[in-house]
Parts: sequence; C-alpha cells; structure tokens
Amino acid sequence: MITPAYVQMMARYNRWQNRNLYGAADTLDDGARRLDRGAFFGSIHETLTHILWGDTAWMSRFDNWEAPAVGIAQSAAMIPDWAALKQARVTADARIIDWAGRLTAKDLAGDFKWFPMGKTTAMVHPHGQLVTHLFNHQTHHRGQVHAMLTAAGAKPTATDLPFLPEDEAMKG
Repeated sequence: MITPAYVQMMARYNRWQNRNLYGAADTLDDGARRLDRGAFFGSIHETLTHILWGDTAWMSRFDNWEAPAVGIAQSAAMIPDWAALKQARVTADARIIDWAGRLTAKDLAGDFKWFPMGKTTAMVHPHGQLVTHLFNHQTHHRGQVHAMLTAAGAKPTATDLPFLPEDEAMKG
C-alpha cells in the first residue's frame, strides 16, 4: 500500500506545514487564536492541540510514545499554553521524522493490532492504512486551521504537497 519513502515524505510535509501554520498563528494574539470560529474543535489553538493529541495517540501505538493523558473529548484542551504547545509540536515533529526514517517495508506490511483509547477490545487494520490515517488526520484538521487563520487575517504560505521544499529533507 505505502512505502517507507512515502512515510518519510509525509513526515517532512507534516513538519513543513506545522511550521507554516504555527508561524501564521504566531502573528495573531492569544485571544484570536482561542476564539471559537465554529470549527469541529472550535478555535485555532484547540484544533492544533487536537492534531498533536491525535499524533501522540497514534505514535504511542506505532513507536511506543507515552499515550496522551486525556481522551479525545479533552484533546482540544490538552495543552492550554501556546508556548508549550508550540514546543511540544516541534518535538513531536522531530520524533515523527525519526520514526519514519527507521521504518522498513516489512514494518508497513500486514495487519496492525491496536486498542482505541479507553477500550479493551483490540482492532486490526492494515498497518499501512493506519499510518496513512495518521497523515490524513493531520491534513484534514490543518485544512480547518488554514481556513480559520485566513479568516482571522493571518497569511499561511503554500500547502500543496508538490511544493514541499526539497531541502526540507536535510533540515533538522
């Protein structure tokens, strides 16, 4: 289904776009970032927090990260401080890139057994599908953030995958 090269590219895309959106969000004051704009998770800050929550939940399964301390219902409030959220995002992005760099085709093959948070019944899906979901989830919610930022007057840059800077692969 997918290859390690695909996962590595998407990990770089994830970091690039998080830098883009967090940079645009930094041009707003805290009130503007926290204003409920009618998105599924409300505000820019809450949606960015939920994305990090989702990444942490999936990476706890894929790479033995510590699972989020809160469930999905509290995911948008997981990190209330903007500076702490930005730092956690930078750290998570570096860890996702490291994980992607260690993946092999064998790692992505076959089924993956996992437990949804708070559940005792295991689920089984193709491993590649679940990894694809990690990146799809990020992109879905970042699209919401992009719309909220634009409506707030912030100016995110390009988001299209073909414009992923080639040198992004070399940046730490």
